[in-house]
Amino acid sequence: MHDSTLRDSFGGLTAFIVVAREKSFTRAAARLGLSQSAVSHSVRALEATLGVRLLARNSRSVSATEAGERLLRTVAPQLEEIDAELLELLDLRDSPSGTIRITASDHPIRTVFAPKLKRFLPQFPGIKIELSVDNGLIDIAAEQYDAGVRLGESVAQDMIAVRISSDIRFTVVATKKYFRNRVMPQKPDDLMAHNCVNLRLPTYGGVWPWEFENCGRQMNVRVVGQVMYNSIYDCVDAAVAGLGIAYVPEDLAQPYVRAGHLVPALDEWCPLWTGYHLYYPSRRQPSGAMALLISALRQQL
Repeated sequence: MHDSTLRDSFGGLTAFIVVAREKSFTRAAARLGLSQSAVSHSVRALEATLGVRLLARNSRSVSATEAGERLLRTVAPQLEEIDAELLELLDLRDSPSGTIRITASDHPIRTVFAPKLKRFLPQFPGIKIELSVDNGLIDIAAEQYDAGVRLGESVAQDMIAVRISSDIRFTVVATKKYFRNRVMPQKPDDLMAHNCVNLRLPTYGGVWPWEFENCGRQMNVRVVGQVMYNSIYDCVDAAVAGLGIAYVPEDLAQPYVRAGHLVPALDEWCPLWTGYHLYYPSRRQPSGAMALLISALRQQL
């Protein structure tokens, strides 16, 4: 029996089971929402496919033959399991579930995801979020992530990108004590004479260059220093501890600047970057759970 013939038999199986249980084509047709002739045709087609009679018909009643009883006993429970599973899948439309794997650096995980997941997750208990901290620019498809997070300028053109944060500015900071016996940098190149706190990108093992812009002029400076971290939060802590100059998100540095623990430098060279974007391959249709998460992350931008 060909696969296509088997697939065509499913409708006949359902019709047969209902007729055998109702012992009536009329009542079976009413239950199935079909015409009596359509039900009769489905059962006859199934009998023709199998080469055996499944129902004994007379003018007064319908009953299952020996072959029909065997089919009813063995197949009906399996079809009921299939029906139950399909109903559960339909319920997922109203109660989305599944695990969403996302890779991002520690900054958006703490500042964007943490506060919004606090409200999102209790609403959808069937959804699980797996967040992997990685400051590198990994291949999300190869690493089997559902999505990644980067600054807007860093997202590849073949990806669908959704903004999930406002614009971000990085700032150059150090303690007053650090600058007490040193000349404050006036331009990015001056940083080469300073002890700077570096950030390593774990994926590729490279060191993140400090990016600057002023009056349309862009500069990337690969600074040097005695300490290096793979977390931007550790870079902030190092600057506060007086270990050197750090290049960090302004929102992380501002509390220490206001408290007088850190002093900003090169303000006119620190550009505003397009905020964090959640991105995923354009060929991939986001799941219902992912669509809900995107909507939650975009709120109150």
